[in-house]
Order: sequence, then structure tokens, then C-alpha cells
Amino acid sequence: MAFLIPSRIATVKQRKIYYIHAVNDINILLDILKEMLKAHPGSVFINSLHQQYCNRGGLSKKQLEGLHSKASKTPSITQGKLATLEAIIKKKPTRERAAATIKADLPVKNESVGKMLSDILAKYPQHKRIIFLRSKYDNNENISATDIAEIQRLSKLLLK
Repeated sequence: MAFLIPSRIATVKQRKIYYIHAVNDINILLDILKEMLKAHPGSVFINSLHQQYCNRGGLSKKQLEGLHSKASKTPSITQGKLATLEAIIKKKPTRERAAATIKADLPVKNESVGKMLSDILAKYPQHKRIIFLRSKYDNNENISATDIAEIQRLSKLLLK
């Protein structure tokens, strides 16, 4: 059973809400963390989990799984608390990354556009706009309809 317990008001006048998994006002996660601190006082992992739980009021599913694996190796923690910890872990949602998306096929090169660009560059090799469009064509970038219309217009003007 989860209770919402508001903490004291912060200096910026925001309320933090702690999600504490408790049964009859017994905080199982905090009990497990305190017992783990007694059993492993020098463990950086357990210290950081305890600090995060005290500051933020909760742990992520991965952190809880790590705590469970450490706690199951500690003999001082009862099986009932481990079972409660497992139930809390199962209750949390599993966030999975989306599968890699398949990239779209490269656009098919329009050979007539390539020929027009080559013809213009053969006659005017320093034409900056045509050089730019040729680089887009060579790099398989999409050439818009307005760019194609511009190539056709320049081809008619320059290749009379």
C-alpha cells in the first residue's frame, strides 16, 4: 500500500511528495536500506541509494533490482522484506527503449537532372549555384521541385 506524505515546504514554496511503500506505517524500503547500511557500512552503492531515497523519496526500478540482488546475499534481511521488495519491483513499469528504426531508402537519382548539371558545368564550370546543386546531387540529398525547376530554367537560358 502506498501513502502520499507531503514533506515540509521548500524555500521556493513547492511541495515535494514522497511515495513511501509502507504497511501499517512501516517503511519496508527504508528498513532494508538501514539494515544494508549496518551490514555493509563502506558500500558506496548502498550509501548512494539511501541518500537518494531520503532526498527524493524513491528509487528507480533498476536501482531497486540492484538493491534486491545485494539484499538477497545479506543474511540479516528477512524473506518477508525481500518478498515485499520483489513486489515493489514488479509493480514498477518496465521502460524499454524503442527498437531501432529502419532508415528510409536513398532517393533515386534523376539521371536527366544529373545530365543537365553536367552539361551546364561543362560550359560554365564556375557557376556557384550549379556547383552547389551538383554537390547535393552527388551526396544523394533530396533536390526539391523548385531546385529542379531552377536547373531546367538555367539549362534553357545557358545552353541555347
